[in-house]
Amino acid sequence: MVRPRKLFAQHWLKSEKALDAIIKAAECTEGDRVLEIGPGTGILTRRLLPLVQSLVAVEIDYNLCKLLAKQLGKTENFLLLQGDFLTLDLPSHLAAFPNFQKPNKVVANIPYNITGPIIEKLLGTIANPNPEPFDSIVLLVQKEVAERLYAKPGSKAFGALSVRVQYLAKCELICTVPAAAFHPPPKVDSAVVRLYPQKIEIPALDPRRLENLVKLGFGAKRKMLRNNLQSVVERDRLTHLLEQLEINPQVRAEDLSVNQWVTLANLLTPE
Repeated sequence: MVRPRKLFAQHWLKSEKALDAIIKAAECTEGDRVLEIGPGTGILTRRLLPLVQSLVAVEIDYNLCKLLAKQLGKTENFLLLQGDFLTLDLPSHLAAFPNFQKPNKVVANIPYNITGPIIEKLLGTIANPNPEPFDSIVLLVQKEVAERLYAKPGSKAFGALSVRVQYLAKCELICTVPAAAFHPPPKVDSAVVRLYPQKIEIPALDPRRLENLVKLGFGAKRKMLRNNLQSVVERDRLTHLLEQLEINPQVRAEDLSVNQWVTLANLLTPE
């Protein structure tokens, strides 16, 4: 019997209600090629396989890989890769498997301790977006992280992660999932979110500058933005730019929308 391991932050979903919500949110069709990160015992995998053209599962746990290979290894549209998703060069590994190349959707219950890095690998960064974005990404994540992903400007949850993700994708909350839906139950509740990678309405002229401004702007959330950014733009100039954008000069980082962040960065970018 394979047991959940703390080393890999394993909490296996057992709720049929939550599984139904994930499957519905994924909107899978018979032509979809799905990537699943951390399939665990395969409870979600089994629900997905009959719905899609192919499914690539990446699992770091050797014991779980043996279990999955034994139970699902002969399924024609299933490919199992053992390894750490964060360091795995997926295109290279899939080069030898023509029927499994270029997954267009991601559906996964991911480890909470590496949620940020996983999302960054799937979406890319402001400065380096994923050149081949997925059609959609459905993830089961910690509720607190989910709230930050879809947070609106002016809310306590709105932060640097919100800006970085919302610059690259539209984010939706699908549902919340209680801790009791897992084995073993984590100490926090969870949520299902759906990301649609897309180009923002107003792109940054210098994405690296925007990335740096966001990092500095949220460096001390309680301080006014003009104080946090004074190392890269003098206070008087920033005050003038904020007034030009009809924004209160005493604004804090979390009060600016993604588009306002981009506009401000563009105004600070030399022509």
